[in-house]
Amino acid sequence: MSFLQNFLNHYFPTVRADDEEVIDPQKVLRAWCSRQKKCSDLQVLLDICNDRVSSKKQTEETCMEELLDYVECVDQCVAKRLFSKLK
Repeated sequence: MSFLQNFLNHYFPTVRADDEEVIDPQKVLRAWCSRQKKCSDLQVLLDICNDRVSSKKQTEETCMEELLDYVECVDQCVAKRLFSKLK
């Protein structure tokens, strides 16, 4: 085992379930929230912006605003529901 693996295992132990596969509720909620109308509309705007920027050879335009709006939407949706799912 490498030094890095030993270090990570010592300071960040892995928790494993004995009989069942552990499902991260945050990943499930992120997927669900990204499909909700409000967030999916923002995803469409982000995709349009990405397509526009990618089609240009030289541009200073970025899609940072659209990306932040989309991520904020998903994060807010997840935050409302996540802690009720944790044990």
